[in-house]
Amino acid sequence: MLNTSRSHALLERARAVIPGGVNSPVRAFAAVGGEPPFMARGEGPWMFDVDGNRYLDLIGSWGPLILGHAHPAVVEAVGKAMALGASFGCPTEGEVLFAEELCAAHPSLEQVRLCSSGSEATMHAIRLARGATGRDSIVKIDGCFHGAHDAVLVAAGSGVATFARPGSPGIPQAVADLTRTAPFNDLDTVRAQLERGDIAAVILEAVAGNMGCIAPAPGYLQGLRELTRAHGALLIIDEVMTGFRLARGGACERFDIDADLVCLGKIVGGGLPLAAFGGRAELMGRLSPVGPVYQAGTLSGNPLAVAAGRATLALLSDELYLRLEEIGAQVEAGLRPLVEARGLSMVRVGSMFTVYFRSQAPADFEQVKGCDLEAFGRFHRAALEEGIYLPPSQFEAAFLPAILRDEDVAFLIAGLGRAMERALG
Repeated sequence: MLNTSRSHALLERARAVIPGGVNSPVRAFAAVGGEPPFMARGEGPWMFDVDGNRYLDLIGSWGPLILGHAHPAVVEAVGKAMALGASFGCPTEGEVLFAEELCAAHPSLEQVRLCSSGSEATMHAIRLARGATGRDSIVKIDGCFHGAHDAVLVAAGSGVATFARPGSPGIPQAVADLTRTAPFNDLDTVRAQLERGDIAAVILEAVAGNMGCIAPAPGYLQGLRELTRAHGALLIIDEVMTGFRLARGGACERFDIDADLVCLGKIVGGGLPLAAFGGRAELMGRLSPVGPVYQAGTLSGNPLAVAAGRATLALLSDELYLRLEEIGAQVEAGLRPLVEARGLSMVRVGSMFTVYFRSQAPADFEQVKGCDLEAFGRFHRAALEEGIYLPPSQFEAAFLPAILRDEDVAFLIAGLGRAMERALG
């Protein structure tokens, strides 16, 4: 059994001053049961909580830590930047160098604008798409997550012709009415939405990471490109998770996607709050101060975050991606027989993966909702006992860091195998 006394005490204190005791809802473990451990430090692929328990980290701060915790090059870069000043509210050379590096790496970027979170990046990209097309409505793919702002925090309606429903109290129905939805991997529903003639953009994760890891069906992404172009809408690819993870040029490189706008986050900040959105220069030129579409942010391009991001990107070599793919293949080769022997399923794309508590790998969000969520909760709690920290939800993908050793992979496979056994009895 894990020692959890200090974490429990901290959670009780936190609940008095923070809603639910956490600053992001998924951290509360509501979907899996139990109480979250409070982390004290990270080292390489490991996290250590305040009670001294050690966990192999498969969330990596929800994706950014592709190099693991406290990488020396990132720590050094942030320290040097901090010594010069944490923030200026003025242009800095680092922002220019970083923007040049992003544009050189990603096939869909000619210009970028920096911001501080993935939510900001998608919010601003949607505003830009509306400003560029003169249309107000968007299509969001059901189950993809693009942050907690009003336009995308919506739930699917009951049919093709319906509006989306607000995904939370506080979102006006009038705002939700500007968002339409379609299932992942379903071109026909997107076509029907686009034929209405009022859609500014279709936005999606090219590889879903917020309904677990779901891969695009063959031809799906290319079909979206053809449909949006034919109907005068923009294609926004949310690469907050997949950017610099599935390839140096993200999902757009891996799947050869010709995106109009791309949203980046997580890895680009090297573990610090940083994000970006960008695309063709003609589109980005519509942003203020050169164009009429307003966007701003006091801490955009923060020097510490830019330093961490640049240090991280400098280490993302071709060799690293080959190693990352090798790690992913090792994990899949070890886990898949264990998963299938227990009547479960597994999806992996590169260094993202999910074990689904259903017999067939899902293709969309409706199928994911059919998973045995109680069994997944038992699996998650058993994995913690094995020293493995999985995302605390069936609806979140796990992330592998590039620094895993063969013995770490073996630890992961054996531990998750035992956790599955305990979860299913």
